[in-house]
Amino acid sequence: MKELEPAPVLMCANCSAALQGEFCHHCGQSIHSVLRPMSHMLEDAGDIFFHMDERIVHTVPPLFTRPGFLTLEYFSGRRVRYIAPFRLMFVFCLMAFFFVHVAVNGVHFGGHEKDAPKDTLGAFAAANTAEEVQDLYDAQIRDLRHTEADPAVPGLAKAGLATARGLVRDTANTRLNELGAPPLAPDQDDVPAQAKPGQPKMTLGWTSESVLLDDSTKVSIGWLPDAVNQRLTASLVRLRNNIREARHPGPQRDEAIHRIVEGLFGVLPLTMFVMVPVFALLLKVFYLFRRRLYMEHLIVALHSHAFLFLALLVLMLLGFARTAIAPHVGAAAVAIGTVQWAIAIWMPVYLLLMQKRVYRQGWPMTIFKYWLIGSVYFWLLLFALVIAMLIGLTH
Repeated sequence: MKELEPAPVLMCANCSAALQGEFCHHCGQSIHSVLRPMSHMLEDAGDIFFHMDERIVHTVPPLFTRPGFLTLEYFSGRRVRYIAPFRLMFVFCLMAFFFVHVAVNGVHFGGHEKDAPKDTLGAFAAANTAEEVQDLYDAQIRDLRHTEADPAVPGLAKAGLATARGLVRDTANTRLNELGAPPLAPDQDDVPAQAKPGQPKMTLGWTSESVLLDDSTKVSIGWLPDAVNQRLTASLVRLRNNIREARHPGPQRDEAIHRIVEGLFGVLPLTMFVMVPVFALLLKVFYLFRRRLYMEHLIVALHSHAFLFLALLVLMLLGFARTAIAPHVGAAAVAIGTVQWAIAIWMPVYLLLMQKRVYRQGWPMTIFKYWLIGSVYFWLLLFALVIAMLIGLTH
Protein backbone atom coordinates (compact mmCIF):
# COMPACT_ATOMS: atom_id res chain seq x y z
CA MET A 1 0.00 0.00 0.00
CA LYS A 2 1.37 3.35 -1.05
CA GLU A 3 2.15 5.70 1.82
CA LEU A 4 0.52 9.12 1.85
CA GLU A 5 3.00 11.94 1.42
CA PRO A 6 2.54 14.96 3.69
CA ALA A 7 1.54 18.17 2.00
CA PRO A 8 4.45 20.48 1.31
CA VAL A 9 4.92 23.22 3.87
CA LEU A 10 4.92 26.71 2.38
CA MET A 11 7.47 29.10 3.78
CA CYS A 12 7.13 32.87 4.08
CA ALA A 13 9.27 34.61 1.48
CA ASN A 14 10.05 37.40 3.96
CA CYS A 15 10.92 35.66 7.25
CA SER A 16 10.96 31.92 6.25
CA ALA A 17 8.35 31.01 8.86
CA ALA A 18 5.98 28.13 8.11
CA LEU A 19 2.76 29.50 6.65
CA GLN A 20 -0.58 28.47 8.13
CA GLY A 21 -2.88 30.70 6.09
CA GLU A 22 -2.94 33.51 3.57
CA PHE A 23 -0.86 35.72 5.86
CA CYS A 24 2.30 34.96 7.77
CA HIS A 25 1.59 34.73 11.50
CA HIS A 26 5.11 35.96 12.24
CA CYS A 27 5.57 39.06 10.03
CA GLY A 28 2.09 39.55 8.54
CA GLN A 29 3.13 39.43 4.87
CA SER A 30 0.58 38.07 2.41
CA ILE A 31 1.33 34.87 0.48
CA HIS A 32 0.04 36.50 -2.71
CA SER A 33 2.68 38.03 -4.94
CA VAL A 34 2.34 41.58 -6.20
CA LEU A 35 3.61 40.39 -9.59
CA ARG A 36 0.21 39.53 -11.02
CA PRO A 37 -1.75 40.31 -14.17
CA MET A 38 -3.32 43.76 -14.38
CA SER A 39 -6.82 42.26 -14.27
CA HIS A 40 -6.20 40.94 -10.75
CA MET A 41 -4.95 44.33 -9.61
CA LEU A 42 -8.09 45.99 -10.95
CA GLU A 43 -10.21 43.47 -9.04
CA ASP A 44 -8.35 44.31 -5.82
CA ALA A 45 -8.80 48.03 -6.46
CA GLY A 46 -12.53 47.47 -6.94
CA ASP A 47 -12.75 45.55 -3.67
CA ILE A 48 -10.96 48.35 -1.83
CA PHE A 49 -13.23 50.98 -3.39
CA PHE A 50 -16.49 49.23 -2.58
CA HIS A 51 -15.30 48.41 0.92
CA MET A 52 -14.49 52.09 1.48
CA ASP A 53 -17.82 53.05 -0.05
CA GLU A 54 -19.60 50.81 2.44
CA ARG A 55 -17.78 52.42 5.35
CA ILE A 56 -18.62 55.88 4.03
CA VAL A 57 -22.32 55.00 4.08
CA HIS A 58 -22.01 53.80 7.67
CA THR A 59 -19.88 56.75 8.80
CA VAL A 60 -20.86 60.05 7.18
CA PRO A 61 -24.64 60.16 7.85
CA PRO A 62 -24.34 59.50 11.62
CA LEU A 63 -21.35 61.83 11.82
CA PHE A 64 -23.53 64.67 10.57
CA THR A 65 -26.85 63.82 12.20
CA ARG A 66 -26.16 61.81 15.39
CA PRO A 67 -23.92 63.65 17.88
CA GLY A 68 -21.56 61.34 19.74
CA PHE A 69 -22.78 58.15 18.04
CA LEU A 70 -19.52 57.29 16.27
CA THR A 71 -17.47 58.08 19.36
CA LEU A 72 -19.57 55.81 21.56
CA GLU A 73 -19.38 53.08 18.91
CA TYR A 74 -15.58 53.31 19.03
CA PHE A 75 -15.59 53.18 22.81
CA SER A 76 -17.77 50.04 22.62
CA GLY A 77 -15.29 48.30 20.32
CA ARG A 78 -17.39 48.45 17.14
CA ARG A 79 -14.88 50.00 14.74
CA VAL A 80 -14.54 47.89 11.58
CA ARG A 81 -17.63 49.24 9.83
CA TYR A 82 -16.57 52.88 10.27
CA ILE A 83 -13.81 55.04 8.84
CA ALA A 84 -11.00 55.69 11.32
CA PRO A 85 -11.38 59.03 13.17
CA PHE A 86 -8.07 60.52 12.04
CA ARG A 87 -8.63 59.58 8.41
CA LEU A 88 -12.13 61.02 8.61
CA MET A 89 -10.92 64.32 10.04
CA PHE A 90 -7.94 64.45 7.67
CA VAL A 91 -10.01 64.00 4.50
CA PHE A 92 -12.76 66.44 5.47
CA CYS A 93 -10.20 69.01 6.63
CA LEU A 94 -8.38 68.98 3.30
CA MET A 95 -11.63 69.02 1.30
CA ALA A 96 -13.12 71.87 3.34
CA PHE A 97 -10.03 74.08 3.08
CA PHE A 98 -9.72 73.27 -0.61
CA PHE A 99 -13.21 74.57 -1.35
CA VAL A 100 -12.72 77.58 0.94
CA HIS A 101 -9.55 78.32 -1.01
CA VAL A 102 -11.44 77.98 -4.29
CA ALA A 103 -14.13 80.34 -3.01
CA VAL A 104 -11.61 82.95 -1.89
CA ASN A 105 -9.72 82.79 -5.18
CA GLY A 106 -12.95 82.86 -7.18
CA VAL A 107 -14.26 85.97 -5.46
CA HIS A 108 -11.05 87.84 -4.94
CA PHE A 109 -8.98 87.05 -8.00
CA GLY A 110 -11.37 85.63 -10.55
CA GLY A 111 -14.42 87.82 -9.98
CA HIS A 112 -14.06 91.58 -9.97
CA GLU A 113 -10.34 92.02 -9.92
CA LYS A 114 -9.39 90.27 -13.14
CA ASP A 115 -12.57 90.60 -15.14
CA ALA A 116 -13.17 94.30 -14.52
CA PRO A 117 -9.98 95.56 -16.20
CA LYS A 118 -10.61 93.35 -19.26
CA ASP A 119 -14.18 94.68 -19.66
CA THR A 120 -13.32 98.30 -19.02
CA LEU A 121 -10.33 98.25 -21.37
CA GLY A 122 -12.58 97.61 -24.37
CA ALA A 123 -15.15 100.16 -23.19
CA PHE A 124 -12.58 102.91 -22.65
CA ALA A 125 -10.86 102.13 -25.95
CA ALA A 126 -14.16 102.76 -27.73
CA ALA A 127 -14.64 106.17 -26.05
CA ASN A 128 -13.87 109.07 -28.40
CA THR A 129 -14.11 112.02 -26.01
CA ALA A 130 -13.01 112.85 -22.49
CA GLU A 131 -16.66 113.16 -21.45
CA GLU A 132 -17.37 109.59 -22.57
CA VAL A 133 -14.35 108.35 -20.63
CA GLN A 134 -15.55 110.22 -17.53
CA ASP A 135 -19.06 108.76 -17.86
CA LEU A 136 -17.72 105.22 -18.28
CA TYR A 137 -15.39 105.70 -15.33
CA ASP A 138 -18.20 106.97 -13.09
CA ALA A 139 -20.43 104.02 -14.07
CA GLN A 140 -17.69 101.44 -13.40
CA ILE A 141 -16.73 102.97 -10.06
CA ARG A 142 -20.38 103.19 -9.02
CA ASP A 143 -20.89 99.47 -9.72
CA LEU A 144 -17.73 98.52 -7.84
CA ARG A 145 -18.67 100.66 -4.83
CA HIS A 146 -22.16 99.16 -4.79
CA THR A 147 -20.67 95.66 -4.64
CA GLU A 148 -18.08 96.75 -2.07
CA ALA A 149 -20.84 98.11 0.20
CA ASP A 150 -22.58 94.72 0.28
CA PRO A 151 -22.08 93.30 3.82
CA ALA A 152 -22.07 89.76 2.40
CA VAL A 153 -18.84 90.41 0.48
CA PRO A 154 -15.81 89.03 2.42
CA GLY A 155 -12.99 91.31 3.50
CA LEU A 156 -10.50 89.84 1.04
CA ALA A 157 -12.95 90.43 -1.80
CA LYS A 158 -13.36 94.07 -0.72
CA ALA A 159 -9.60 94.47 -0.91
CA GLY A 160 -9.77 93.08 -4.44
CA LEU A 161 -12.52 95.53 -5.35
CA ALA A 162 -10.37 98.41 -4.11
CA THR A 163 -7.58 97.17 -6.37
CA ALA A 164 -10.05 96.92 -9.25
CA ARG A 165 -10.99 100.57 -8.74
CA GLY A 166 -7.34 101.51 -9.07
CA LEU A 167 -7.01 99.49 -12.27
CA VAL A 168 -10.14 101.12 -13.71
CA ARG A 169 -8.65 104.54 -12.94
CA ASP A 170 -5.36 103.59 -14.62
CA THR A 171 -7.21 102.38 -17.72
CA ALA A 172 -9.29 105.57 -17.89
CA ASN A 173 -6.22 107.78 -17.48
CA THR A 174 -4.44 105.85 -20.22
CA ARG A 175 -7.31 106.56 -22.62
CA LEU A 176 -7.46 110.22 -21.56
CA ASN A 177 -3.75 110.54 -22.25
CA GLU A 178 -4.31 109.10 -25.73
CA LEU A 179 -7.06 111.68 -26.31
CA GLY A 180 -4.80 114.50 -25.10
CA ALA A 181 -7.05 115.24 -22.09
CA PRO A 182 -5.95 115.82 -18.48
CA PRO A 183 -6.10 112.82 -16.11
CA LEU A 184 -8.92 112.19 -13.69
CA ALA A 185 -9.04 114.06 -10.41
CA PRO A 186 -7.84 111.94 -7.46
CA ASP A 187 -10.57 109.95 -5.73
CA GLN A 188 -10.56 110.76 -2.01
CA ASP A 189 -11.22 107.14 -1.06
CA ASP A 190 -8.20 105.99 -3.06
CA VAL A 191 -5.79 108.57 -1.62
CA PRO A 192 -3.49 107.03 1.02
CA ALA A 193 -4.56 107.86 4.53
CA GLN A 194 -1.41 109.81 5.32
CA ALA A 195 -2.16 112.22 2.44
CA LYS A 196 -5.61 113.17 3.71
CA PRO A 197 -5.57 116.27 5.90
CA GLY A 198 -7.29 116.11 9.23
CA GLN A 199 -7.24 112.30 9.44
CA PRO A 200 -4.96 110.06 11.47
CA LYS A 201 -2.34 108.07 9.61
CA MET A 202 -3.62 104.61 8.74
CA THR A 203 -1.14 101.73 8.67
CA LEU A 204 -1.12 98.01 9.16
CA GLY A 205 0.41 98.46 12.57
CA TRP A 206 3.96 99.19 11.40
CA THR A 207 5.61 102.29 9.97
CA SER A 208 8.47 102.53 7.50
CA GLU A 209 10.78 103.31 10.41
CA SER A 210 9.80 100.26 12.41
CA VAL A 211 12.17 97.42 12.99
CA LEU A 212 9.93 95.02 11.08
CA LEU A 213 10.04 97.01 7.83
CA ASP A 214 13.61 98.24 8.13
CA ASP A 215 15.63 97.15 5.09
CA SER A 216 18.70 96.64 7.26
CA THR A 217 16.95 94.29 9.66
CA LYS A 218 18.75 90.98 10.07
CA VAL A 219 17.95 88.15 12.43
CA SER A 220 20.94 87.22 14.55
CA ILE A 221 20.16 84.95 17.48
CA GLY A 222 23.34 83.73 19.09
CA TRP A 223 22.21 80.25 20.09
CA LEU A 224 20.75 79.47 16.63
CA PRO A 225 22.80 78.14 13.71
CA ASP A 226 23.66 80.58 10.92
CA ALA A 227 21.45 78.69 8.47
CA VAL A 228 18.42 79.18 10.73
CA ASN A 229 19.20 82.88 11.19
CA GLN A 230 19.51 83.30 7.42
CA ARG A 231 16.19 81.57 6.88
CA LEU A 232 14.50 83.78 9.49
CA THR A 233 16.01 86.85 7.85
CA ALA A 234 14.69 85.76 4.44
CA SER A 235 11.24 85.23 5.95
CA LEU A 236 11.37 88.68 7.53
CA VAL A 237 12.31 90.21 4.18
CA ARG A 238 9.37 88.49 2.47
CA LEU A 239 7.10 89.64 5.30
CA ARG A 240 8.28 93.23 4.87
CA ASN A 241 7.89 93.15 1.09
CA ASN A 242 4.40 91.63 1.22
CA ILE A 243 3.21 94.25 3.71
CA ARG A 244 4.65 97.10 1.65
CA GLU A 245 3.11 95.85 -1.59
CA ALA A 246 -0.26 95.08 0.03
CA ARG A 247 -0.55 98.66 1.32
CA HIS A 248 -0.67 100.27 -2.13
CA PRO A 249 -3.23 99.61 -4.92
CA GLY A 250 -1.98 98.14 -8.16
CA PRO A 251 -0.84 94.86 -9.71
CA GLN A 252 1.83 94.36 -7.05
CA ARG A 253 -0.85 94.51 -4.37
CA ASP A 254 -2.76 91.78 -6.20
CA GLU A 255 0.33 89.59 -6.30
CA ALA A 256 1.13 90.24 -2.64
CA ILE A 257 -2.39 89.36 -1.49
CA HIS A 258 -2.28 86.26 -3.67
CA ARG A 259 0.98 85.16 -2.04
CA ILE A 260 -0.40 85.83 1.43
CA VAL A 261 -3.58 83.84 0.75
CA GLU A 262 -1.60 80.96 -0.74
CA GLY A 263 0.72 80.90 2.24
CA LEU A 264 -2.16 81.06 4.71
CA PHE A 265 -4.04 78.17 3.14
CA GLY A 266 -0.79 76.24 2.92
CA VAL A 267 -0.45 76.19 6.72
CA LEU A 268 -4.11 76.12 7.81
CA PRO A 269 -4.53 72.30 7.61
CA LEU A 270 -1.32 71.79 9.58
CA THR A 271 -2.52 74.35 12.12
CA MET A 272 -5.74 72.42 12.65
CA PHE A 273 -3.85 69.13 12.95
CA VAL A 274 -1.88 70.71 15.79
CA MET A 275 -4.99 72.11 17.46
CA VAL A 276 -6.84 68.77 17.59
CA PRO A 277 -4.54 67.23 20.26
CA VAL A 278 -4.64 70.57 22.09
CA PHE A 279 -8.42 70.34 22.20
CA ALA A 280 -8.14 66.75 23.45
CA LEU A 281 -5.81 67.98 26.20
CA LEU A 282 -8.43 70.55 27.22
CA LEU A 283 -11.02 67.78 27.46
CA LYS A 284 -8.61 65.73 29.56
CA VAL A 285 -8.12 68.64 31.97
CA PHE A 286 -11.81 69.53 32.30
CA TYR A 287 -12.84 65.88 32.67
CA LEU A 288 -9.90 64.86 34.82
CA PHE A 289 -12.04 62.90 37.29
CA ARG A 290 -13.98 60.94 34.67
CA ARG A 291 -11.19 58.33 34.54
CA ARG A 292 -10.87 58.40 30.77
CA LEU A 293 -7.65 57.91 28.83
CA TYR A 294 -6.21 60.72 26.74
CA MET A 295 -6.81 58.58 23.64
CA GLU A 296 -10.55 58.62 24.37
CA HIS A 297 -10.53 62.42 24.52
CA LEU A 298 -8.51 62.45 21.29
CA ILE A 299 -11.19 60.37 19.54
CA VAL A 300 -13.80 62.86 20.77
CA ALA A 301 -11.69 65.72 19.39
CA LEU A 302 -11.18 63.98 16.04
CA HIS A 303 -14.87 63.24 15.58
CA SER A 304 -15.95 66.75 16.62
CA HIS A 305 -13.47 68.39 14.25
CA ALA A 306 -14.43 65.97 11.48
CA PHE A 307 -18.03 67.08 11.91
CA LEU A 308 -17.05 70.76 11.81
CA PHE A 309 -15.04 70.29 8.62
CA LEU A 310 -17.88 68.27 7.07
CA ALA A 311 -20.35 71.03 7.96
CA LEU A 312 -17.99 73.66 6.52
CA LEU A 313 -17.66 71.58 3.36
CA VAL A 314 -21.45 71.31 2.99
CA LEU A 315 -21.81 75.06 3.59
CA MET A 316 -19.28 75.82 0.86
CA LEU A 317 -20.93 73.47 -1.64
CA LEU A 318 -24.33 74.97 -0.89
CA GLY A 319 -22.83 78.42 -1.31
CA PHE A 320 -21.53 77.50 -4.76
CA ALA A 321 -24.93 76.11 -5.71
CA ARG A 322 -26.69 79.21 -4.39
CA THR A 323 -24.42 81.51 -6.38
CA ALA A 324 -24.97 79.48 -9.55
CA ILE A 325 -28.78 79.35 -9.42
CA ALA A 326 -29.53 82.72 -7.80
CA PRO A 327 -29.78 84.59 -11.13
CA HIS A 328 -32.18 81.96 -12.51
CA VAL A 329 -34.29 80.61 -9.61
CA GLY A 330 -34.51 83.10 -6.76
CA ALA A 331 -36.78 80.93 -4.59
CA ALA A 332 -34.32 78.03 -4.71
CA ALA A 333 -31.49 80.36 -3.70
CA VAL A 334 -33.53 81.54 -0.70
CA ALA A 335 -34.20 77.91 0.27
CA ILE A 336 -30.50 77.10 0.07
CA GLY A 337 -29.72 80.12 2.23
CA THR A 338 -32.20 78.85 4.83
CA VAL A 339 -30.50 75.46 4.84
CA GLN A 340 -27.14 77.16 5.33
CA TRP A 341 -28.46 79.06 8.35
CA ALA A 342 -29.87 75.81 9.76
CA ILE A 343 -26.49 74.09 9.41
CA ALA A 344 -24.71 77.04 11.02
CA ILE A 345 -27.07 76.80 14.02
CA TRP A 346 -26.74 73.01 14.13
CA MET A 347 -22.94 73.15 14.49
CA PRO A 348 -22.75 74.48 18.10
CA VAL A 349 -25.86 72.51 19.10
CA TYR A 350 -24.26 69.32 17.76
CA LEU A 351 -21.10 69.86 19.81
CA LEU A 352 -23.13 70.46 22.97
CA LEU A 353 -25.19 67.30 22.46
CA MET A 354 -22.06 65.31 21.68
CA GLN A 355 -20.39 66.46 24.88
CA LYS A 356 -23.51 65.56 26.88
CA ARG A 357 -23.86 62.07 25.38
CA VAL A 358 -20.19 61.11 25.57
CA TYR A 359 -19.35 62.34 29.08
CA ARG A 360 -22.81 61.77 30.59
CA GLN A 361 -22.92 64.66 33.05
CA GLY A 362 -25.95 66.74 34.02
CA TRP A 363 -27.07 69.60 31.84
CA PRO A 364 -25.88 72.42 34.14
CA MET A 365 -22.34 71.01 34.40
CA THR A 366 -22.27 70.11 30.69
CA ILE A 367 -23.32 73.61 29.61
CA PHE A 368 -20.82 75.21 32.00
CA LYS A 369 -17.93 73.07 30.76
CA TYR A 370 -19.05 73.52 27.15
CA TRP A 371 -18.90 77.29 27.54
CA LEU A 372 -15.59 77.19 29.41
CA ILE A 373 -13.87 74.76 27.04
CA GLY A 374 -15.20 76.67 24.04
CA SER A 375 -13.91 79.99 25.40
CA VAL A 376 -10.42 78.67 26.12
CA TYR A 377 -10.23 76.85 22.79
CA PHE A 378 -11.46 79.93 20.93
CA TRP A 379 -8.56 82.03 22.18
CA LEU A 380 -6.05 79.24 21.56
CA LEU A 381 -7.41 78.80 18.05
CA LEU A 382 -7.30 82.56 17.45
CA PHE A 383 -3.67 82.63 18.55
CA ALA A 384 -2.87 79.72 16.21
CA LEU A 385 -4.61 81.48 13.32
CA VAL A 386 -2.60 84.64 13.98
CA ILE A 387 0.58 82.57 13.80
CA ALA A 388 -0.70 81.02 10.57
CA MET A 389 -1.39 84.50 9.19
CA LEU A 390 2.15 85.61 10.04
CA ILE A 391 3.50 82.54 8.28
CA GLY A 392 1.28 83.40 5.32
CA LEU A 393 2.74 86.91 5.26
CA THR A 394 6.22 85.42 4.88
CA HIS A 395 5.20 83.29 1.88
